[in-house]
Amino acid sequence: MAAAAGLVGALALTACSGGGGSGSDSSGTSSAGATAAAGTDGSTASSDALQGSWITTSGGKIVALVVTGKEAGLFETGGSVCSGTAGEEAGMRMIHLTCTNGSKDRVTGMVDSVSKSGMKVTWSGKSGEETYTKAEGGKLPTGLPTASLGQ
Repeated sequence: MAAAAGLVGALALTACSGGGGSGSDSSGTSSAGATAAAGTDGSTASSDALQGSWITTSGGKIVALVVTGKEAGLFETGGSVCSGTAGEEAGMRMIHLTCTNGSKDRVTGMVDSVSKSGMKVTWSGKSGEETYTKAEGGKLPTGLPTASLGQ
């Protein structure tokens, strides 16, 4: 339970830090234009649809994927802490991560679909296809199977 509480705290801090800082304002303002340009020149651009905190469970652990601007972070309870980038490349939404523990489970992910409430990512590592639910306000989404997380 302490790990889940810590994860919720990290999500709350991350959600707050991406909302109104002067650094995020400049990237947030230009992201719409950059996203439109990505389809024609193949450059990496921020994708507004990917923005936010996304949660799933895998092997009895909570996995949180946080996207702010072009930056991405992934946190797995009792496991990996990864950072990298997220955005559009050659018309595809991609996530590239490097994990501090050397894990290769979620290094490159292609976003198969994204909506305001969910996102499906296929990872090149052993994690394969994962479906994430959007976490609003730093809270765990309802309906998340947490019984096996050890309370």
